[in-house]
Amino acid sequence: MDPRGLRALAERWMADDLDPDTQQELRALLGQADLAATDLADRFSGRLEFGTAGLRGVLGAGPNRMNRAVVARATWGLARELLASVPGAAARRVVVGGDARTMSRQFSEDVAAILGEAGIEVVLFAKPVPTPLVGFAVAHLGAAAGVVITASHNPREYNGYKVYWENAAQIVPPVDARIAEAINRAPAARDIVIPPLAALRARGRLVQAPPELERSYLDAVGHLAVCPGQGDRGFGIVYTPLHGVGDDLARRALREAGFTGVTSVPEQRDPDSAFPTVTFPNPEEPGTLDLALALAKETGAALVLANDPDADRLAAAVLHEGSLQQFTGNQLGVLLAHYILTEEPPPPGGPKRALLASIVSTPLAGRIAADLGVHYEETLTGFKWIANRAVELEREGYDFVFGFEEALGYCVGGVVRDKDGISAAVLVAEMVAVLRSRGKTLVDELDAIGRRWGVFASAQVGVTRTGADGAVEIQAMMDALRRAPPTRIAGDEVVALTDYGARARTDLRRAVGGATPLALPASNVLAFELASGSRIVARPSGTEPKAKFYIDVCEAVAPGEAAPAARARAEASVERLAQAFRALARV
Repeated sequence: MDPRGLRALAERWMADDLDPDTQQELRALLGQADLAATDLADRFSGRLEFGTAGLRGVLGAGPNRMNRAVVARATWGLARELLASVPGAAARRVVVGGDARTMSRQFSEDVAAILGEAGIEVVLFAKPVPTPLVGFAVAHLGAAAGVVITASHNPREYNGYKVYWENAAQIVPPVDARIAEAINRAPAARDIVIPPLAALRARGRLVQAPPELERSYLDAVGHLAVCPGQGDRGFGIVYTPLHGVGDDLARRALREAGFTGVTSVPEQRDPDSAFPTVTFPNPEEPGTLDLALALAKETGAALVLANDPDADRLAAAVLHEGSLQQFTGNQLGVLLAHYILTEEPPPPGGPKRALLASIVSTPLAGRIAADLGVHYEETLTGFKWIANRAVELEREGYDFVFGFEEALGYCVGGVVRDKDGISAAVLVAEMVAVLRSRGKTLVDELDAIGRRWGVFASAQVGVTRTGADGAVEIQAMMDALRRAPPTRIAGDEVVALTDYGARARTDLRRAVGGATPLALPASNVLAFELASGSRIVARPSGTEPKAKFYIDVCEAVAPGEAAPAARARAEASVERLAQAFRALARV
């Protein structure tokens, strides 16, 4: 974009902005001698699109950033869609909360004020809160919707805007598209009325979230126990909220479940939007749990639990044979699913249980469910799909017991219609306690699962393509794989291809009649099933300029063989497949 055009866009934005801080931010950038040396072109290269994850982006001025102007127009559109499509939305209320990130409080108050001005009653949390508590409140209060200001596990410079609908799950099509259309009709941000919160309180349109919500949430989490009170619960636990908002509620939930030996990592216990001890507050990232693991080693703790900054994800490590072993999201998901399904048999004559996982999560969950007679389905990537499908399954008469995705997201029952790192943490601690009473650890249990159903190893390979041409390159990569799919990968025959964009699975071993339609919505995802039972899934990321390849390998445990030996073979196969597929995809 030429400097003159860029300057005109920035000046027009400043004229329509409602925030003096972001206006000044743009003035400072426009004062630079060389506009090309600034990030102005990226700020005005497009705008943050409102989709099924709401909004998420880097904080700053401009349409391609998270700021008060973007939040104001999004909320104006949300209010219009709520009033148009949700019966009684104004009186049913909207729950609004946020985490402790930079600008989260300001954005939350703007959202509450704009909704209230539109005639919608609002329940606003008075302090930063975990995302699961907001989701719980939407369901508990029977609200018309909920808004959470959070960027979850993203780096410190990000913030976001997530919407729950009247079923207490994240929005999915066509709701997201209707909200986006309403946002397009929104006036300039400076013309959107944002009244003082005190005025809305006086008019009865704004109330503070009642403290009893936390009590109700903790009670609901307590009722999720599979083996309440059982096992040795006196062991040491190290917990970290990674500078987020989970510490108080997570520690209370653990204490009420009988786990009194919980120690928080002191450097990470209190909310801090700068995240000073981590570069990327995602529990999956290497090194993020170093402080927690060091404290566990120092204190002899048997379990490490870590939430991300808004406490909707969970990572865990357990002491096994003298060392701490951290689990992947797939491993922890399988352990939780297996524990729920085997330790708590369904009542005779009760509804059939249902288990859900995303299409990029380990196939082991489906194998276990099939063997135990449990209904199992895979959904598209993203917990919005798991939660909405769970609601549908319950309407169909199923008992939804658990859902997970490989990115450390877990949903136990229907307490929260989203991933919940706090309830999952309590159930993981319970698993450890019950197994300790039997002389076993979670590692022993994972080995036992492997001996019965096969040892699975998984890996994710990311390919980043930044810049203006990045998205084009990634799409070209996907198009090439569709046009000429591989017939063999690392010597392993491709026996089936699932194209989620075309909504079909094709059995390549059948010359005729090999295509089976899919019930899932269309998505730009390809899955390659191999003769060995391994699988590779390729998809573009929805939030990053990246293509992601998910590789899953299964190895049977031979008679008399130790499960770790089979796991080592599986991990070696994963590495071979990863290298071969990268070559096929030309990355």
